Amino acid sequence: MIGKIGEAILITGAVLLGATVSAEQAQEAPKMTPEQAAEFEAYQKAGTPGEQHKALAATAGQYTIKSKMWNEPGGPATEETGTVTRSMTLDGRVLVEEFNSTYFGAPFTGHGMQGFNNVTGKYWSTWTDTMSTGIMLSEGKCDAKQACTFTGSYVDPIKKAPVKTRMTSRWATPTTEIFEMYGPGKDGKEMKMMEITYTKL
Repeated sequence: MIGKIGEAILITGAVLLGATVSAEQAQEAPKMTPEQAAEFEAYQKAGTPGEQHKALAATAGQYTIKSKMWNEPGGPATEETGTVTRSMTLDGRVLVEEFNSTYFGAPFTGHGMQGFNNVTGKYWSTWTDTMSTGIMLSEGKCDAKQACTFTGSYVDPIKKAPVKTRMTSRWATPTTEIFEMYGPGKDGKEMKMMEITYTKL
């Protein structure tokens, strides 16, 4: 048994420890002003994944792809095959696509990201690959069946000027997605530049 003095020491120690913990908690979570609290709530709302992010997550997985590319309307298509891996990052906020294929027999890899901006109410995407040191930025809308239309631009390495593009994607079957990309032809009119068929494994 401990004596009265020992008991008092234990009680005093517990009180001091509790005070220390409370002080640390107070330092970890400082009180916010009403304005800061409103800003914090706005950022929380902007950063919380919703139904659109769940729809993106449903497309994660492994794919085989077949691509066709055209240099002019009605001309012959260059065809390639490859594989794609899609996965979610940032706790379900962004879909990442790792693209592996060939271009005229040479290895070709690409990296894309797609998300939904709660603030603007629009989808966004980025794309960069081993044939560029730049990036293509796009923005658009998707319906409930994940049929999407995006517009974007990239800097053409030959013209050294921005080129506007239009992209569409749709699910022909639950495991088959068709992606199409359109841009200006030699005559300046819009033409189909690319088509990629994704088949989910």
